[in-house]
Amino acid sequence: MVLSTITQRMRHLRVVLAAMLIGIVGLVGIGLAPSPSASGAGQLRTRPTIVLVHGSFADASGFNGVIQRLHSLGYSTIAPANPLRGVTSDAAYVRSVLDSIDGPIVLVAHSYGGMVITNAATGNPNVKALVYVNGFAPDEGETVNDLAYKYPGSMLVPENLTIRTYPATDPAESGQEAYINADVFRQAFAADVDRQTTAEMAATQRPIDLAALAQPSGPPAWKSIPSWFVIGKDDNTIPVALHRFMAQRAGARRTVEVRASHALMVSQPATVVAVIVEAAR
Repeated sequence: MVLSTITQRMRHLRVVLAAMLIGIVGLVGIGLAPSPSASGAGQLRTRPTIVLVHGSFADASGFNGVIQRLHSLGYSTIAPANPLRGVTSDAAYVRSVLDSIDGPIVLVAHSYGGMVITNAATGNPNVKALVYVNGFAPDEGETVNDLAYKYPGSMLVPENLTIRTYPATDPAESGQEAYINADVFRQAFAADVDRQTTAEMAATQRPIDLAALAQPSGPPAWKSIPSWFVIGKDDNTIPVALHRFMAQRAGARRTVEVRASHALMVSQPATVVAVIVEAAR
């Protein structure tokens, strides 16, 4: 009777020890192999931040359609206000924004914003890709004026602009800024955008200091950072021939051409997002 009880207790003890051993092994396994959900969260944390820089005669709201799509795909985005006062000072401001971001960055620019990111990204190891959306991609020493009229076709000629004076606070500023006249804004800037939206864009356009158009660019970031180009073949602001020239010179990883106006990110945001996601990957 006593031996039977002892035997039963020994069997029970072996069962308990075996259960504990299984539990320990299970815990070790969890520690060595994260669950799929934890692994997915890690992948999300390594996704680059998408920084979108607008150009002249526009503001960051032009990227709204792009931002909405990027957010639906899980990308963090920042679209700072480009001061439009001068290449050097504008690039310094955007550089300060980039310096505040941890982790990899995909830097996207439209129009004059391309002048800015070409300078702002130079020397920043976090910027992994440049995406030019109908954007200037200057070489060292080139100005907006040098590039804009290198090929025929731009409607941004003096007779289509209004020049206004403002109190300049920086010696590098001219105190004169340019707007696109409302009667030609849609044809020159956003011919494939509906008239109501274009009228709002014309009314809220942000002018650029004329000094910015004559300031030379510094060492270009595209010489050391991979670039992608999205080109609107119906761009009446920057001739398509210039876009192709700049993309080829930069050794673009990929160039996508579509039937679109200068305001490509407004009229075809899905196309722009597809290229940004490709660059991000």
